[in-house]
Amino acid sequence: MYTILLVEDDQSLGYILTEYLELHGFRVLLAKDGEAGLKIFNMQHVDLCILDVMLPKKDGFTLAAEIKQGDEKMPLIFLTSKSLKIDKLKGFKLGADDYIVKPVDEEELIARVDAVIKRARPSAFAISVNQYKLGNYIFDPSRQELTFKNRRQIITVREAAVLKLLCERKGQILERKVALKQLWGENNYFTRRSMDVFVSHLRKYLSEDPTIEIKNIHGKGYILNC
Repeated sequence: MYTILLVEDDQSLGYILTEYLELHGFRVLLAKDGEAGLKIFNMQHVDLCILDVMLPKKDGFTLAAEIKQGDEKMPLIFLTSKSLKIDKLKGFKLGADDYIVKPVDEEELIARVDAVIKRARPSAFAISVNQYKLGNYIFDPSRQELTFKNRRQIITVREAAVLKLLCERKGQILERKVALKQLWGENNYFTRRSMDVFVSHLRKYLSEDPTIEIKNIHGKGYILNC
């Protein structure tokens, strides 16, 4: 499970983004000001930082510079209510990987987080280049791509990882505990809930071919039939 440090002084937005990121399988450490954010960064393992630019006590740019001093390879995404070119240039000069302008679109946020993590931690979700044929779909794990009648759907890194496990065990039970250990490293209520969400997304993506089924096996896991 990846850990994200989210530093956002807007309490409502902070909680909303935290819930959405956690729903998509991330662990979130939320701080309300720059000083608290730096303290958490120095005390906890963090895989990615999402920093509001305008923060009390220590602004996002100052915080980013201090984080980079501690770990120059730490991935950074800035949140801002401004879209000024000068602010973006300043952020990128500090080593930012991406910039998101408020109001935040939650789906765009997840897509950008996945993309930054994939670039920054390329070995973490190493996926075979082999393609899988699922009924009338073609699944390319390396591109996180589902193709149906020349229409392409890009799915998230974790959705691709779950679908790849199902494809590797097509017609057999993918034990939930095995998937959770392999993808998240732990088995608890939160990771189980996240797994169910990803499977639900995959069912929706594959729904145009009625011969494809991802079946729940109560108390055990899932089976992909097609």
